[in-house]
Amino acid sequence: MIPTASPGPLNVLVWGENRHEQLEPAVAERYPHGMHGAIKEGIEENLGDSAVVTTATLDDPEHGLTEEVLARTDVLVWWGHAAHAEVSDEVVERVHRHVLAGLGLVVLHSGHWSKIFGRLMGTSCTLRWRSDEDRELVWTVDPTHPIAQGVPHPIIIEQQEMYGEFFDIPAPDELIFLSTFSGGEVFRSGCTWRRGHGKIFFFSPGDQDYPVYHHSDVRRVIANGVEWARTVRPERQVPTLLRYDREDFFAGHGYEGALRADVAE
Repeated sequence: MIPTASPGPLNVLVWGENRHEQLEPAVAERYPHGMHGAIKEGIEENLGDSAVVTTATLDDPEHGLTEEVLARTDVLVWWGHAAHAEVSDEVVERVHRHVLAGLGLVVLHSGHWSKIFGRLMGTSCTLRWRSDEDRELVWTVDPTHPIAQGVPHPIIIEQQEMYGEFFDIPAPDELIFLSTFSGGEVFRSGCTWRRGHGKIFFFSPGDQDYPVYHHSDVRRVIANGVEWARTVRPERQVPTLLRYDREDFFAGHGYEGALRADVAE
């Protein structure tokens, strides 16, 4: 059993790959505190004292996603792009188990190709894209959903990378936002799923080449998603596969005996 804090301030961890900011001067200028820093600021701006927001990056020990860190985190926000393959499979397995146990997960933009999102979706998560400084209109298709509260219809993003269908994901539990672009493309840009006890929100606007994470409405949506993704439980028990761990799955233990008895009858 992993102890977790009782309901109180929302504990949010913003995870950022932090590669573009180190390698590309234009991105570092656009996001002087990193994209993870801008996302953190947006959550704090909208949620105030009701949330405690920290950050971690790919280069931190265990990517900053240790057992202890995950155990005290209510919602994990994930941004990655160029270095998905560098994320340790062991860490992905750890995060996956925590999501099933109730850790909320908000996946942003190119995090659709992250190992953890693919693991949870069970599909390729591929899509069409075009980086042409396009204008994105984010239309609310579920105005009663908590994630859509306080959000204009549509959100207008003047500079953005185009994401388009087909987006190879399982049918969302809830479709909240649909985006359109100048080329006529459409994209399911705001979707939710539930896996085990965990709630997952994918939101596509946001790219290293454009200042999208400084956009007030995008920040509002992310903060709303963080609030929605929290699962309040008195304790979080990470699921295990003990029968496999003990290597005794269908290994006898009365099963063969019962079968022989049925045959004898």
